[in-house]
Amino acid sequence: MNKVLIVTGGGRGIGAATAQLASERGYAVCVNYRKNRASAEAVVAGIEAVGGKALAVEADVALEADVVRLFETVDAALGPLTALVNNAGILERQTRVDDIDAARIDRVFGTNVRGAFLCAREAVRRLSTKRGGAGGAIVNVSSRAAQLGAPGEYVDYAASKAAVEALTIGLGREVAAEGIRVNGVRPGIIYSDIHADGGEPGRVDRLGPTLPMPRGGDPIEVARAILWLLSDEASYSTASFIDVAGGR
Repeated sequence: MNKVLIVTGGGRGIGAATAQLASERGYAVCVNYRKNRASAEAVVAGIEAVGGKALAVEADVALEADVVRLFETVDAALGPLTALVNNAGILERQTRVDDIDAARIDRVFGTNVRGAFLCAREAVRRLSTKRGGAGGAIVNVSSRAAQLGAPGEYVDYAASKAAVEALTIGLGREVAAEGIRVNGVRPGIIYSDIHADGGEPGRVDRLGPTLPMPRGGDPIEVARAILWLLSDEASYSTASFIDVAGGR
């Protein structure tokens, strides 16, 4: 059976590393992106250059119609889905809660929470043995911020990731008897341009030396945990998490 994976937010950072590693391990990969077509197409080109199969699909996971189109595109182009990595996530500039407005909350929760729910819904509809599917796996990308709260920086982002963790636990238990495993990873301080989105491109260099393992992490280190959770080696793991955070 062919292995088909959707990686949301697959054009950069952890998503790109996951897509590349998944291809090396035999998956046909859909690299989803919202804005940066060039980055997503570069990931696809890298996969195809070494004989893998991939395609880039533009879709804003915060929009239900886009999510439905994303999954239908994969159905037609790559075949039956076997796995989903809910990686798409955004944060905004570092600030305190008393300076956050409702529009920012809607943006962050729209992508990070609504997007994860909608993509998980579409995956379950395809994977569940109760619905005629063959089973499969979902990995949700959370953050250590979900436990730490990110005070003074991104409390809204941390709260959105806490919601993703509740989704992971609840959905994992809901569909465990339907051939679907749902797990999560909690990255810590990882080298990615998401920190520039928050207004501090050098955040990893600032915080890395303060960690028990005194360095920032690489996206491939998170990708390896994700691929393990997708694999049969994790066959008895669901509603569970792996921290990839250098001891933070």
